[in-house]
Amino acid sequence: MNTRFVASQSVEIAVPEQPVPIQHYLRQPKRLVYALVDPSRMEQLSQDQFRLKMRPLSFMMLSIQPTVDMKVWADADGSIHLKSVRSEIRGVEYINQRFGLNLIGKLYPVEINGLTYLKGKADLEVKVELPPPFWFTPQAILEATGNALLKSVLLTVKQRLMHQLLLDYRHWASEETEVPVSERKTGLSPNQQII
Repeated sequence: MNTRFVASQSVEIAVPEQPVPIQHYLRQPKRLVYALVDPSRMEQLSQDQFRLKMRPLSFMMLSIQPTVDMKVWADADGSIHLKSVRSEIRGVEYINQRFGLNLIGKLYPVEINGLTYLKGKADLEVKVELPPPFWFTPQAILEATGNALLKSVLLTVKQRLMHQLLLDYRHWASEETEVPVSERKTGLSPNQQII
């Protein structure tokens, strides 16, 4: 039985002003990824690809643990894009062979009345062929359960984003402003400046 589950989540966060604009922070997608997800469940595969091992999820009588490879990149304006490129379900081979996960997300800064906000949206879709025991469960119940599960996953990410990202940004901005401008521009300490 082929089943499709979907969920979307939007976010808008007021960004407290820091000495360094958030657009500079957002040009480092790796920082964002580690702010979004517990670093112990994340592995960097390449410059712009990360493997996320999700927490085990319970769906009806199944316990599954998806692993998702994501591509994360930034535009010059500070917009961050996130797209799943591969997914796998460990532990349930029947579902793993019949499972597809598609995640697309975008986060970008906007200025409204002199204040900076981060706006974003994530869309998550799972297509799966469920094993025979589920064939007798009404489709509407399966879809409602699956959609609620995906929504809870996105809500967890949103809550972490709203809390952890601003903490990391504030920490990063304070570190950046501790480095004297002369050193930041040239990479030389004041006594090494070329005259």
